[in-house]
This record gives sequence, structure tokens and C-alpha cells, in this order.
Amino acid sequence: MDQTTFEKTLQDHGYNETATVEMEAGTVLDTHTHDFDAMLLVLSGGITVTTEQATTTCASGDTFSLASGTPHSEVVGDQGVRFLVGRKFAAAV
Repeated sequence: MDQTTFEKTLQDHGYNETATVEMEAGTVLDTHTHDFDAMLLVLSGGITVTTEQATTTCASGDTFSLASGTPHSEVVGDQGVRFLVGRKFAAAV
């Protein structure tokens, strides 16, 4: 997917915050959660995300989404990774 299409998808699905994230090669983030839904587009490099259900490796052009509160770990590939991420926070009650 290209960046323009991805940004339109984020908007259509209510993701109101975006950021570009860069991580160094070999970075490992142990199991953690986020307080937002996340959808990302890998711009360069690669990243592997592991949840209780599956392990997914994403490279340039791939997209990935993760629901708020999902325990997961992340491992960055040998070339590092740069990705655009959309974040959607739950509405306050």
C-alpha cells in the first residue's frame, strides 16, 4: 500500500493521530500493550510483531493493525524500521 492510500484509510477508520516512527536495527521491545488501536504502514526496513495468536513480519509497503490492550512484543530487522502509525484512542465515557 502507498502512503497516500494508507493515510486515507486511517482517516476513514477514525484514526485521528499519526506519527512517523524510526527504530534501530535489532531493537527488541518485550511484551507490552498500548492504550490505543494502532495501524501502521512500513515505509522502510522491517519489523516482527508477536501476539498470543500469531507472529507477523512486515516489510516496506506492508500494513499491520493491533487493537488497544493487545499484549505484543516487537523485534526490528537488520535494516532498522521506519513506519507511519495511526493511533485511535477510545472515547472518554
